[in-house]
Amino acid sequence: MLSSDQQNPNRPINERILSVLQKSNHINHLKQLQSFLITTGNSRIQFITFKLVRFCIITLSNIDYARLIFNDLHSPNVYLYTAMITAYTSQSDHKSTLLLYRDMVRSERTRPSEFIYPHVLKSCLDETHGVKSVHNHIMKSGFGGYSIVQTSLVDAYLKTGSPDLVVARSLFDEMTERNVVSWTAMMSGYARLGQIGNAISLFEEMPERDVPSWNSVIAGCTQNGLFTEAISFFKQMVSLDSDYKPNQITVVCILSACGNLGMLQLGRWIHGYIYRNCITPSPFILNALVDMYGKCGSLRIARRVFDHTSTKSLTTWNSMINCLALHGQSETAITVFEEMINYGGSVKPDEVTFIGLLNACTHGGLVEEGRKYFKLMTEDYRIEPQIQHYGCIIDLLGRAGQFEEAMEVIKEMRMAPDEVVWGSLLNGCKVYRRMDLAEFAVKKLIEINPDHAGYGVMLANVYGDVGKWDEVGKVRKKLKEMGATKTPGCSWIEIDSQVQQFYSADKTHHKTEEIYKMLEVIAGFS
Repeated sequence: MLSSDQQNPNRPINERILSVLQKSNHINHLKQLQSFLITTGNSRIQFITFKLVRFCIITLSNIDYARLIFNDLHSPNVYLYTAMITAYTSQSDHKSTLLLYRDMVRSERTRPSEFIYPHVLKSCLDETHGVKSVHNHIMKSGFGGYSIVQTSLVDAYLKTGSPDLVVARSLFDEMTERNVVSWTAMMSGYARLGQIGNAISLFEEMPERDVPSWNSVIAGCTQNGLFTEAISFFKQMVSLDSDYKPNQITVVCILSACGNLGMLQLGRWIHGYIYRNCITPSPFILNALVDMYGKCGSLRIARRVFDHTSTKSLTTWNSMINCLALHGQSETAITVFEEMINYGGSVKPDEVTFIGLLNACTHGGLVEEGRKYFKLMTEDYRIEPQIQHYGCIIDLLGRAGQFEEAMEVIKEMRMAPDEVVWGSLLNGCKVYRRMDLAEFAVKKLIEINPDHAGYGVMLANVYGDVGKWDEVGKVRKKLKEMGATKTPGCSWIEIDSQVQQFYSADKTHHKTEEIYKMLEVIAGFS
């Protein structure tokens, strides 16, 4: 109830209401205040209603009751519409956002503001038609020249179900005032759609940068496999004498790059950087550390980080299982999986868990365990097998020489086998000299990717193993006519936090002469 001071008729009603709301924390307090407002005839003042709606949304987290208050007004103003639409969007209730926006436009009593459109555009990303429809409304309402609206349109066209880079770039180029947010939106769109070259070019053109823009280019490089470039940008960011220092998102992205390149030294340095700069080791960072150390082969430290993680998420468990599987620690990976099952809480294995588990069984030659876990995945956890799961189980069966069972699994697949499936079968066939099946598998690989020269070489080798020299000649002739060349093998090594990359028969490295001299010296000792 209102205190005597709050009921003082000499105080403005707005001040009295705000004073009560600051001290309230329960819906019953709100209902008492509403009764007071009805009694005094102030229940439909727009400013007061706005404050009640905001209190309901922010303090009570009760959007439904906020909507009841909103609906009680005959003609809500733009601030009330903005409050409700923002609340729905923050809860990902995009249907309610769009319906309320539609009601606002149809009523013609309240005109939208520029601050409503970013939320409305975010809610219609499932379909390009919705974005275009809102775009038309924006142009008709005269907000097409507002920077916040233009940036939201660029972002929406890039994130919609059918991204339209041409329209997004056209909007971006037409902007009279581009801020760091609009530059970052355009750059992130390029990176997300695989046009990382354009993303990097745009980043280099940016007149100013902030942490999100650095994170976008680093994440874009990492997601597109340009791990060396991601690390280069990270080093630039760290070296800058500015307030824009790496945050949690930055270190998660760069740890992923380190893991993929096997750069343990740099990964350790980043681990230290996290603590030296008081970056909170969130679950995402701890997962990234486990993944990085595991991929770099430092399983002992990966396990230490894993064990010291107080609340283990599904991603944490998956990272540890996958790392152990990657390095052939099959029994330990299975042990960690069993620990996960007994961990309790809401953590349950997903499709990623079983990819790691099946990989562990494959690397350990654990055929019976692999069969058991594949059955556990499909029957107990009702997880529909994906192409990666089939690739693992075919690899497992092929390595064990169980070709009849492997072919039965392929026949029962609900999707077309890919190169990994046929390649896994082929590897097993070569080990057990099943050249009839090997020929079948290679021909399937060529059907899928006829331009892959390596598959033609494989087929020629299979024919050579069974003495079909005429066929070998035909295949090699066809490869020559196609001008096909086999992709050279590649390896790399980390020296002083720099990745040195080498290709087979490659002499373009700047220290090629020294390398070959050292090889001659080493060969002289053999």
